[in-house]
Amino acid sequence: MKAVLLHAYGDTDQLHYEDVPDPIPAEGEILVRLAATSVNPIDWKMRNGSAAARFPIEFPAILGRDIAGIVRAIGPGVTGFSPGDKVIALSTRTYAELAVVKAADTAHIPEGLDVVEAAALPLVLLTGEQLITRGTKIQPGQTVLVTGAIGSVGRSAVFVAKKAGAKVIAGVRKSQLDKAADLKADQLIALDDDDALAKLGFLDAIADTVSGQIAEKLLAKVKQNGIFATVAALPENAALHPTVQVTRIVCTPDAATLRTLAEDIAAGRFKIPITRMMQLKEAAEAQTLAEKGAGGKILLLT
Repeated sequence: MKAVLLHAYGDTDQLHYEDVPDPIPAEGEILVRLAATSVNPIDWKMRNGSAAARFPIEFPAILGRDIAGIVRAIGPGVTGFSPGDKVIALSTRTYAELAVVKAADTAHIPEGLDVVEAAALPLVLLTGEQLITRGTKIQPGQTVLVTGAIGSVGRSAVFVAKKAGAKVIAGVRKSQLDKAADLKADQLIALDDDDALAKLGFLDAIADTVSGQIAEKLLAKVKQNGIFATVAALPENAALHPTVQVTRIVCTPDAATLRTLAEDIAAGRFKIPITRMMQLKEAAEAQTLAEKGAGGKILLLT
């Protein structure tokens, strides 16, 4: 098969489109012929070495987390899947034509959802969902602010929090306010507007996707015994707010939740914008574009 291999930490010139042996599904695994995968921030952070402490790499490596495609073969002990099934999953080594994934981590793609477009979903849907359910533990009627709400993880978090019955404040840049109307949040706030932040009341929780100075400012807005949950770096001033529970969420596979959220996407209840579709062999260019801020998901078609 063809795959994109990373041979060393560095710039995108370390990514090479090459021939590699086909993977073979082991017990409990499925072999999937990918229709597409997608580019996520963790991909370029692993490539450039900035995520090496959390995600060490043995070179040469195949990056990628999102699987959307057709079942090619099943390993021993697998039930519920057959060759030809359209599936979606959060996995690893997905910058490739073929990938193996645990059957337990795999969901069938719902009717009405295009198999290629489904590649935009696994990591961002599950990260946003787990940021809310495992991170903020938000309850009906409580108020949560989602930072970076116009991003793919942020959009997912807003939808999940609204679905849970929370009051949701979508935090974006001032220049993004007009584009954020489709989030259907209860309130929008410009996080780069100090006057707007000064008027912000106390919050039950914050679901953070951006970290940095914005996160440090917002910690003071969390109620006593409230929660600040992030999928990015922990705020450096967290120790100055001992009454706030500060936690970091690392996304893990969850096939049942992925299927439910994919059904919501298929039904048009919310969407993850796709900016561009490129070929797998263009992975280096795709990472460059995504890292600069493409404004939506970039898919790699296999």
